[in-house]
Amino acid sequence: MAGAGFWDRQEEANRLIKELKGLKNIMDPMKDAEKRLHDAKELLQLSEGDEDMERQIEHEAEVLAGVIAALEIQVLLSGPYDNNNAILSLNSGAGGTESCDWTSMLFRMYTRWAESKGYKVTVFDVLAGEEAGIKNVSLRIEGDKVYGYLKAEKGVHRLVRISPFDANKRRHTSFASVDVIPEIDDDIQVDINPDDLKVDVFRSSGPGGQSVNTADSAVRITHMPTGIVVQSQVERSQLQNKVQCMKVLKAKLFELKQEALDNELAAEAGKKQKIEWGSQIRSYVLQPYQMIKDHRTEAETGSVQKVLDGDIDMFIEAFLKMRPGEKA
Repeated sequence: MAGAGFWDRQEEANRLIKELKGLKNIMDPMKDAEKRLHDAKELLQLSEGDEDMERQIEHEAEVLAGVIAALEIQVLLSGPYDNNNAILSLNSGAGGTESCDWTSMLFRMYTRWAESKGYKVTVFDVLAGEEAGIKNVSLRIEGDKVYGYLKAEKGVHRLVRISPFDANKRRHTSFASVDVIPEIDDDIQVDINPDDLKVDVFRSSGPGGQSVNTADSAVRITHMPTGIVVQSQVERSQLQNKVQCMKVLKAKLFELKQEALDNELAAEAGKKQKIEWGSQIRSYVLQPYQMIKDHRTEAETGSVQKVLDGDIDMFIEAFLKMRPGEKA
């Protein structure tokens, strides 16, 4: 970084800075763990039955265990795309208005999780439900190892609760799917023939009010050979919305390309499942009891509200610690 001309190539400089930050996030806690272990050994030699020093050693041991557990997760995030930003898509499934409301709850959960990590969230397309909630939404989450963490969330999520939309207060089951793909770095080439693209512009939809964009700035791009459709409507500029669409399209085409070449990214992408009963990876039960359970890892908790407020790390870590063969 101190070398002459380092900042002349901005994209390359930013890539190296991001790589440096990722390495520091591993090395700094490792150095801290080594220092804590050294200090604890010295205290142990000096304690000689001193209760205050023994309590201090116990505290240091607990802190050290937490540091090592965090390092273990960092080691597990070693996939080829784990360092990348993530493009997250939420889609409502069987259940109508109930599922749209459930999708909006998941959207809140993931944005809360991202904010707690200091990640940047950009929503580039959202379609509201007919009566309430969200039919589907796409967003980018930027930060260190975002895809590495969020790949654990890919699949169908099931909610069981007393419906707030049912006057008879009956219990309903709703489904929503979560899809996660890594955002592709600019230095990775994906050939896109402009002749293969159908570009439509339309007026952004919204809840109304002075902030509604009345110009035809929303963009929808269809990649004709594959049928992939991406759209963005949150930027006020048509050009900015097109840039957002092309980033997502590039990521989706790269995913398809890698699947055709080998099975490596296919394992990352997971199996596409119908958004209905029997295909869920996790169940969120609010009635008649409160319990959230991941059906892949058997991880579960009764702290339902805590999870819905974004505390999903226990499920992510349990997934990362699974043996590779169990994730298939």
